Amino acid sequence: MAPAGKRTGESTRRAGPALPNSGYLDGRLLIAMPVMGDSRFERSVIYLCAHSAEGAMGIIVNHPAGSIDFPELLQQLGIIKKGEHIKLPENAESMKVLRGGPVDTGRGFVLHSSDFYIENATLRIDDGVCLTATVDILRAIANGSGPKHAILALGYAGWAPGQLETEIQSNGWLHCDADADLIFGDDVDEKYARALRKIGIDPGMLSNEAGHA
Repeated sequence: MAPAGKRTGESTRRAGPALPNSGYLDGRLLIAMPVMGDSRFERSVIYLCAHSAEGAMGIIVNHPAGSIDFPELLQQLGIIKKGEHIKLPENAESMKVLRGGPVDTGRGFVLHSSDFYIENATLRIDDGVCLTATVDILRAIANGSGPKHAILALGYAGWAPGQLETEIQSNGWLHCDADADLIFGDDVDEKYARALRKIGIDPGMLSNEAGHA
């Protein structure tokens, strides 16, 4: 797998952050490059939940899911009754609902801090981040017994074996270390720029080079 981060069209090519020794990026963030050309992932930051020889799966953490809010979703699922949103814990009332990716968009995936775990349902990705995709975690968040930090994503991003590696080699993605603020932070609209700055790239300079062949 080639190092990510080379910008097409530059006379002096600058390498991005090196790949981990394993060659896999699970537990890291992908940052979409303008030259990718796929509108579904434009200006996206994706937390990679799994990456191996069998493919990859991740959750977009910076694209809101339109006008859907968490209390409304809880009502639709029958977890709370209409009007009961005023009884929700503060972190549930303000919890972000995101567009996690183009695959399985009718299903919810909760990325959350590792202080919450459901046996046989929660995937521990690293020391600080887990993924749970059952309605039980939504009930726990609604009654105040859920994780301290969480985001709910509708759908996910998926790659076939070797596909993500090919896209990285084609300058489609940069990658950087994940941190809790970039994953769970409230400033969804600022995450793309902050992720780029984390690896020393000025977002303004990057957007000016979009479209170079």
